[in-house]
Amino acid sequence: MPHRTSRRTLLTATAATAAAAATGGFAATPALASAHTTNASTDSRLRRIIAGMSLEEKVGQLFVMRVYGHSATEPDQVDIDENLKEIGVRTAAELIAKYHVGGIIYFTWARNTRDPHQIADLSNGLQHAALAERSRVPLIVSTDQEHGIVCRLGAPATLLPGAMALGAGASRSDTRRAAWIAGAELAAVGINQNYAPDADVNVNPANPVIGVRSFGSDPDAVADLVAAQVKGYQGAGIAATAKHFPGHGDTNVDSHTGLPVINHTRAQWEELDAPPFRAAVRARIDSIMTAHIVVPALDPSGDPATLSRPILTGILREELGYDGVVVTDSLAMQGVRTKYGDDRVPVLALRAGADQLLNPPNLSVAWNAVLKAVRDGELTEARIDESILRILRLKSGLGLFRDPFVTHGGVDRTVGSRAHLAAADRIAERTTTLLDNPGSLLPLSRRTHRSLLVVGADPASPSGTTGPPTTVLAKAFGELGFSAQALSTGTAPKQAKIDEAVAAARGRDAVIVATYNVTATSSQRTLVTALVATGVPVITVAIRNPYDVAHLTGAGAAASLAAYSWIDVELRAAARVIAGRAEPEGTLPVPVQRADDPTQVLYPVGHGLSY
Repeated sequence: MPHRTSRRTLLTATAATAAAAATGGFAATPALASAHTTNASTDSRLRRIIAGMSLEEKVGQLFVMRVYGHSATEPDQVDIDENLKEIGVRTAAELIAKYHVGGIIYFTWARNTRDPHQIADLSNGLQHAALAERSRVPLIVSTDQEHGIVCRLGAPATLLPGAMALGAGASRSDTRRAAWIAGAELAAVGINQNYAPDADVNVNPANPVIGVRSFGSDPDAVADLVAAQVKGYQGAGIAATAKHFPGHGDTNVDSHTGLPVINHTRAQWEELDAPPFRAAVRARIDSIMTAHIVVPALDPSGDPATLSRPILTGILREELGYDGVVVTDSLAMQGVRTKYGDDRVPVLALRAGADQLLNPPNLSVAWNAVLKAVRDGELTEARIDESILRILRLKSGLGLFRDPFVTHGGVDRTVGSRAHLAAADRIAERTTTLLDNPGSLLPLSRRTHRSLLVVGADPASPSGTTGPPTTVLAKAFGELGFSAQALSTGTAPKQAKIDEAVAAARGRDAVIVATYNVTATSSQRTLVTALVATGVPVITVAIRNPYDVAHLTGAGAAASLAAYSWIDVELRAAARVIAGRAEPEGTLPVPVQRADDPTQVLYPVGHGLSY
């Protein structure tokens, strides 16, 4: 492959922001090589670095680990206690010194992501600790910033529509732009690998773990948008990661808590699951994440894909021709721990073809197990060197050997910029989907429907949202000139709360109900039915999966929409659509089956009404 200058050299945070301002929030950069693209001269330099590493340093490079705290050297006492309990070190700097880890993953719950300046300082502190090591190899800093319902960096960072919302928008340009904005902001705070986009094809409405994290149910449409996001993220200077190979879209078990089995035939896998990953490889994606799922047609051993050589080496490496970094999904998840102990899992993942070992539950056990496997000859040092070379190619391509540090000035110019926030609002408007409007109630007029009640679900908010969905929606309607009261009734409202909502609805001109994963037995349906019985027009807004409408058919709602998430930007867009300040341009990226007969489709892929 031809050598390219690193993306960080081509597109610094400052230049990226200037380009964004000139193009409405998206830098129109030329197509750039994958960060693992290299040449003989670079490989020779990287091999010399590897040759100078001790075995302990080599093993450490394979691990990407969590650590508690907002600072690399001075975390709060609660974080020190957690680090001592789980990792046996006090600080991130001690973690790096003891285990020589090649990467750190940020989590909100690990208190890594308080605000952009703090994140940048943490990233810089981690890099200083890594460069103080004898081998002087910079870190990969990663996170899950899928947007939509999975965000680690909240406001003032720009929050964007998630994958299924972008699937509803069906715009490659918007999808790429969203990834570029997200990537530029991650790069500005020192995060250089994002575990996105989700390349799973969500063909199972009962999927408990993917759902709206997928672009949709059509493999070709998902493939197009995955490729667009790869180009967006990598064009902004960070590594993209397609997940979860070989495809987690048709599961009814959450691999965080169990081991899913997908019974697709090989032909079905080729048709349904493979296209987005093939598209990602063609787009020269930097990394691909494995799935803790069993696919008997691809490997009859019963091993999860993360530990399967036929899947990771036979299919991903040899058949798909992928030679970038393969990162496991978290090794703390139950799906990969069901069959083997925590000492065997990392060794088997490396034997299968993985390069980066993500977040083992006990780093000491995992690190020492890999070290022992090499010393005992179960893993050759040459095999370890192959993975380290891929990892160092990625670090080199990202410009980390040249300069891994970020600045507060770069943060201030990039994170949550006016251009980025405006682009997020425009993109979100184009994703909102109007499913039903039988009496043409929508759009609402302030002259006839000025007084509104907003009730409904209040799921745990993604990072950076400003409050429960009902509060955010009511505020959005207030800013549009309506009088709106918020009443949170929860995801499983009791009769007393339903009665309270009914009483509050009297005298209102319309009621908006935020619904969340409604089922046949959900009391959310009882709430909607009771509100309809007041005679006040009721509008339902599905704030996660768009399948809610199937269970509300017959309840008498005057209109139904899908927002695909309850982050602020998507709720504000739904309010503007309801108020007629924006057209409902989104169309369903998944089919909605009838609740009483799932073999029948209520609303097909592509359904969406306009005004």
